[in-house]
Amino acid sequence: MIFYIILILVILQRLIEVSIAKRNEKYMLSQGAYEVGASHYPYMVTMHISFFLFLIVEVVTNNNNSLSPLFPLLFLLFIAVQALRIWCIRSLGNFWNTKILILPGAEVVRKGPYTLMRHPNYAVVCLEILLLPLMFQAYFTAFCFTLLNMTILSIRVPIEEKALRDATNYNHVFQKKISES
Repeated sequence: MIFYIILILVILQRLIEVSIAKRNEKYMLSQGAYEVGASHYPYMVTMHISFFLFLIVEVVTNNNNSLSPLFPLLFLLFIAVQALRIWCIRSLGNFWNTKILILPGAEVVRKGPYTLMRHPNYAVVCLEILLLPLMFQAYFTAFCFTLLNMTILSIRVPIEEKALRDATNYNHVFQKKISES
């Protein structure tokens, strides 16, 4: 029962995020933004939808169909990751999106978790794809989708960083940060 409650809450959260992303996309495009990396986006969406489908199938068909012995710890970590997700979304404001939208000449956001690392939202996704299945002993889903997500991010992050370097103050901000260290 707890699996279904958490699953429904996470799926509702994703639907809200899609709504936020659509609103932000309209705003960004109205400001002159353009999309990069559109060719890999459908694969990313498919991977995320498949993640939930595989998770459901594995949990439902799992013979021991029970919570992990580490569930309390994993659940607390999962809640912390969700808080970090919300912090990422709030910190980026209108710039947050599921697509890579680049606004030429924009200042790179350097607040919230973005003062600590370049791509905290991607770290959130990586942790979530690992933690959610582990809470319910869905080890196959955790392993396979961690690898799939890493593969997609190995394509996505370089595309995003190149676009940010080419059209924003990204290089200046991160060169400054590196030289301050």
